[in-house]
Amino acid sequence: MKAESDLKSARVLSGDPEGPLDAAIYHCQQRAEKSVKPFLVFKGITPEKTHDVRKLSIEASAFEKIFEKLITPAAALTPYAWEFRYPDDLADVEPTREEFDEALQQTREIYNFVLSILPKEAQPISKN
Repeated sequence: MKAESDLKSARVLSGDPEGPLDAAIYHCQQRAEKSVKPFLVFKGITPEKTHDVRKLSIEASAFEKIFEKLITPAAALTPYAWEFRYPDDLADVEPTREEFDEALQQTREIYNFVLSILPKEAQPISKN
């Protein structure tokens, strides 16, 4: 899954004391998005071109009711696709370390959940 690359990017960016947390948190959102979309593909659905992880999770819940437990973390991650990348004003807006840490935990929860319900043959080689 391409989600692994996003996790690595988030870790590298957040691990650098001068690393941009806005980019790191974006990659957390991307990892969650790239975790749910392959599940939909596995189920024979072509996912909509959207960054709305919440919406994707709701769509996935039609196949696996337990996806409903991901709606809250998915909703929290969704705005990170644009919130810090395209701020409403021109202020230098950055997420806090706490926001990033929470986003990282949420994206891990979503990714690990998707892996837990995919059959072994549909899983990536590395789990991280």
